[in-house]
Amino acid sequence: MRLTRKCQMTVPKHIRQKMGIGPGSSVDIIFQEGKPFLVKVDENRDDSQRRLEELREHLTRVRGTGKRGLSSYDIINLTRGPFDDVDDR
Repeated sequence: MRLTRKCQMTVPKHIRQKMGIGPGSSVDIIFQEGKPFLVKVDENRDDSQRRLEELREHLTRVRGTGKRGLSSYDIINLTRGPFDDVDDR
């Protein structure tokens, strides 16, 4: 597919039929593992519910990948680096 000058694209008919979308349908682009996916938005669900579900899916994917037992000082050192070079007047 190619984008127009206005960055619009036409979804081919066979894809629209398979997704059950048409003029006026709401779709969204979500990213999973860095890849974009076109999805039909359930019109009966409000946006906050959809975002909450996406957050839950993300938390499920990253569960168990972090370090446990870190203090706030440890986290600051990991994200900013230690402040050894700061003058402690």
